[in-house]
Amino acid sequence: MIMARSRRKTKIFGSTTCRSEKEDKRLMNRAIRSKVKAKLKHQDDDDLPDKDHIMSTWEMGKDGKGYWKDAKDSDMRK
Repeated sequence: MIMARSRRKTKIFGSTTCRSEKEDKRLMNRAIRSKVKAKLKHQDDDDLPDKDHIMSTWEMGKDGKGYWKDAKDSDMRK
């Protein structure tokens, strides 16, 4: 959905053509929640998992973000 007056405030863009990482983030958070629930169910709260142990950010749709100083006005539109 393109909005007429919606603009980016900073010139930071994703490194690949993937438009969104929403589904990747949903899958990762579901995996984290299920593993934490399983640990807490067994009263083993010493070593709770975090997102780095579940899924690598390199496996997601975008490989990161970067600053693009020569971005045109048309690139800044959402």
